[in-house]
Amino acid sequence: MRYGQRGGYTPAEQERRERVRLQAAEWFEAGESTKTIAARLRVHERSVTRWRKAWREGGTQALLSKGPVSKEKLSAKQWQRLET
Repeated sequence: MRYGQRGGYTPAEQERRERVRLQAAEWFEAGESTKTIAARLRVHERSVTRWRKAWREGGTQALLSKGPVSKEKLSAKQWQRLET
């Protein structure tokens, strides 16, 4: 698990989560319920509720990934050394 090691999603995981949020936006526009969207995307209803609120306030743009929360402080070489 990445949280325990480096504190966040990998770029690939961020991209995948963004695709999930954008799919939810399409269903928001189609009028699907929060419960239905959560079941289809296999996420918690609270996540869908947060995404819907962000979507209402800022449109699809509000659901795009904002990138990593912070920069890594250790280099790949330093992480490798710690892991060994």
